[in-house]
Amino acid sequence: MRTIMKNPIGTTVLQPEGYKVFIPSGFPPKEIFNFSPALIKKANKATLKIGKLDGITKLLPDLDFFLRMYIRKDATSSSQIEGTEATMINAIEAESKTSDKLPKDVNDILHYIDALNYGMKRLEDLPISNRFICEVHKKLMHGARTSHYSDPGNFRQSQNWIGGTTPANARFVPPSVHAMKSALTDLEKFFHTEDVFLPIIKAGLIHAQFETIHPFLDGNGRTGRILITLFLWIEELLKKPVLFLSDYFKKHQKIYYEKLSDYHNGNFESWLDFFLDGVIEVANESFSTIDKITDIRMEDMKKIQSLNKTASKSSVIILQKLFALPIITVPKVMEWTGFTRRGAEKSINRLVSLEILELKDENEKYGRSFVYRRYLDVFENV
Repeated sequence: MRTIMKNPIGTTVLQPEGYKVFIPSGFPPKEIFNFSPALIKKANKATLKIGKLDGITKLLPDLDFFLRMYIRKDATSSSQIEGTEATMINAIEAESKTSDKLPKDVNDILHYIDALNYGMKRLEDLPISNRFICEVHKKLMHGARTSHYSDPGNFRQSQNWIGGTTPANARFVPPSVHAMKSALTDLEKFFHTEDVFLPIIKAGLIHAQFETIHPFLDGNGRTGRILITLFLWIEELLKKPVLFLSDYFKKHQKIYYEKLSDYHNGNFESWLDFFLDGVIEVANESFSTIDKITDIRMEDMKKIQSLNKTASKSSVIILQKLFALPIITVPKVMEWTGFTRRGAEKSINRLVSLEILELKDENEKYGRSFVYRRYLDVFENV
């Protein structure tokens, strides 16, 4: 006789309206504690990679600038998973006000950056909780995607679904509102429960469970991906939140959705295996990125040191700022240095002659912008 294994994550239940919804079991189910030795080994490897990344990033002289670039990259990838077409360069241009020809959905990226920065600041006086998640969601969604009704900052009061045109033909139907509230309570407790889970495994479970609950009308994926970074940070695996997985999820988007489906179908280890592979891959890419940034910085500092004392001093100020904002205009350099327009233009031309900056668009006659191409390419081509 064939034995049918119960799904430890939850069950599908027929509703009076005629469609089936997924009702989560109590979380975490006891079955989830039984990981294979191979998964534990991979989790330990991922944790070691994070530790190494944390150590290496401390050596960067401009870590906060590096972090700002990575936040932009993560914001872009996370938003693009949801259909945003704007790029990281568009986001930088929007922040630096170097272009007025930007796609409207660049706001999705800017809102994601605001939400992540808000979350890091808010965690100073509010623990991760359902209230915290709603606050982050409000920052993420308020004023963004104006064509979507997302009810920013509030858990949904109606049924949602993923794929299809109705719950009846959807790919996945998350919990009913009543079951959602119960599942959110369990997840909130899980954030703070003392247990045997390695933090990296716990982060993977939190993301998958949050996406299974799908508590908002819109913005669930982006909110859930923000939670990964913030959870690893408050667990002190990282002194700065420099591990971002959205680019990995975007690169393997179809598999990402398949593995989340595996999770709510009860195969939590399949999801965690994919998640841990992502942590390892992203950490390795970060090592390479840091090496490249360090080399570029050293090479460009040597170029600047060949200038006279006055020119070198002002050029160093501009170079340091470029690590945070690698697309600039003359007014921005005036703001950074206090120079007149003529002085700022002279400084930019000097950096162009040193092949540090380059003109972004030769066809532009007015309001020209300049790009720190080698540095920006490191993040664009990872």
